[in-house]
Amino acid sequence: MIDVTTIADGAKSLPLLFLGQNTDPHSERGVECPGALPPASDPDLVERALKAKAALGDQVFVLGHHYQRDEVIQFADVTGDSFKLARDAANRPDAPYIVFCGVHFMAESADILTNENQTVILPDLAAGCSMADMARIQQVEAAWEALADAGVADVTVPVTYMNSSADIKAFCGRNGGAVCTSSNADVALEWAFAQGEKVLFLPDQHLGRNTAVLQMGISLDECVVYDPHKPGGGLTKEQLAAAKMILWRGHCSVHGRFTPESVDDVRSRVPGVNVIVHPECRHEVVTKADYVGSTEYIINALAEAEPGTSWAVATELNLVQRLAKQNPDKNIVFLDKTVCYCATMNRIDLPHLVWTLENLVAGHVVNPIKVDADTEHYAKIALDRMLALPGKSARD
Repeated sequence: MIDVTTIADGAKSLPLLFLGQNTDPHSERGVECPGALPPASDPDLVERALKAKAALGDQVFVLGHHYQRDEVIQFADVTGDSFKLARDAANRPDAPYIVFCGVHFMAESADILTNENQTVILPDLAAGCSMADMARIQQVEAAWEALADAGVADVTVPVTYMNSSADIKAFCGRNGGAVCTSSNADVALEWAFAQGEKVLFLPDQHLGRNTAVLQMGISLDECVVYDPHKPGGGLTKEQLAAAKMILWRGHCSVHGRFTPESVDDVRSRVPGVNVIVHPECRHEVVTKADYVGSTEYIINALAEAEPGTSWAVATELNLVQRLAKQNPDKNIVFLDKTVCYCATMNRIDLPHLVWTLENLVAGHVVNPIKVDADTEHYAKIALDRMLALPGKSARD
């Protein structure tokens, strides 16, 4: 039996789970593999992966997110950010199996955009996203009720970052909203403010704040943070009425760890260093940086940089290390002194990839990701609204 508790008076009830006794299928999507997972110490893993992939041929299309380990990236047919990879999958309609080496919300997006004859597979179901899990559909629906009680729901447009679950994307689709990426968030906000007076931005407060203040000219005073763990989000009706940007209290566990002190420290250690950061970083970090942009922006900026220049990069460490190898003529360092990989992204490793491919060779489909028809319909509406936006291409 699962006990239910209320986090705060007036907040939506969520299950109270006891360690080792219960699981929540909406956030803990699976940590076990049915069958034998190859040991990481197996010296034949690379050969096994090559053999299985060759046997499958055009039947399988492997996607590798930029934050994946090199041991996995080497087997990817294409690499990129989450939205690019989802579109790449949709552009391969003849491949019945899409193996997405990324995290859960990315595989969901691929399933939404691919056809009914394709199956999207996530090698490890426990590869989730802490940011995406910070906005649960019950919490967002409760927030919408709070906005309605404050009399502002009808003038509020929900916009969700690509890094969100399918049901949050569907919520935006149902309520006149859209999806955005880190590269077109400003265009999405321009569109949203043409539809209404306020924006509920999900689930990353930092991307929402940085875009609103630094690109849209909205003041910090017009941005409020809705905390789903407090009654009414911790906001009064007057605060909701006065705000233009209602930011969800969510963040990326990797990008959120960079601090202004990290910037000051690297400038003191590396003469003439260029600091380049992802807009998921805190506002105080972004305002201290020299360059701000999406994952693809960072990759392109370093590729085009002058030889001999120095760069401190604030994004996931697997990518930073790969960029340093790809650009040996530049001095590329991680912004923070503390090593920090994306823990959930790193769950996809070579043993899980081999296990997935060998099962497909044997005729077994493991870990399929399937979004239900109603959620898919409304999530696609929100995605299509983003695709219809003018100007910038959509990249994470």
